[in-house]
Amino acid sequence: MPLIDKHLAPGPDGETIVESIQRLILERICFLDYQPGDQLKEAVIAQEFGVSRTPVRDAISRISHLGLVETRNGVGTVVVALSDAEIRQVYEMRLELAMLIGTLSPKEVSQDHTALAQALLQEVQEWGMNVDPRTYVMLNDRLNKLIADLIGNVVLRSFWLQTYYQAASTWHRVSTIVGAEVAKSLLDELSDLCNALEAGDMAAVGYVQRVHIGYGFQRIKTHLLADPRG
Repeated sequence: MPLIDKHLAPGPDGETIVESIQRLILERICFLDYQPGDQLKEAVIAQEFGVSRTPVRDAISRISHLGLVETRNGVGTVVVALSDAEIRQVYEMRLELAMLIGTLSPKEVSQDHTALAQALLQEVQEWGMNVDPRTYVMLNDRLNKLIADLIGNVVLRSFWLQTYYQAASTWHRVSTIVGAEVAKSLLDELSDLCNALEAGDMAAVGYVQRVHIGYGFQRIKTHLLADPRG
């Protein structure tokens, strides 16, 4: 029987150590706990998880293609921000991917999916317009986990998650600028999503995602991106 690297073996929650570290780093980038220019210190992260540097290095390597970190000679791995052009390309890709959710091996909507969406909607309603940027990113992260779980095509899910983290790296900044506007948008998105899930309509789920990604893209273009026409 072949030996399994313990760092690649799933834990009780189904995540490997490398996947847990990878998710943690990405979440901290999205929450701006790690900001552009910050160095990712392998030794510090390894100590936090109680592991060697090897799984930390593997986790960082896995996210390097997202453009959110880069290795610099004499410095190490640092967090970087996507360029305006890269952000535009990410959102353009997400708009296309959203419409595939309901057509490429979609999962059947379960009562659990509907209940999770309704619980999230209720939580956002309770927050009202007082959602701070960190909470906004956190709520979106939970929403994305629900959407990802509905995607049956593994390749589509991989691309969806990749572009999600790239897009999410901008949300804290835009939420800080526009405030209550993003809370209202999230409330509308969850209301539309609950209706689609209650109908068991995965095509509508994809459509809801595309519409609200489009709204988010417009806010990003208005408040964060330079006009490409100069």
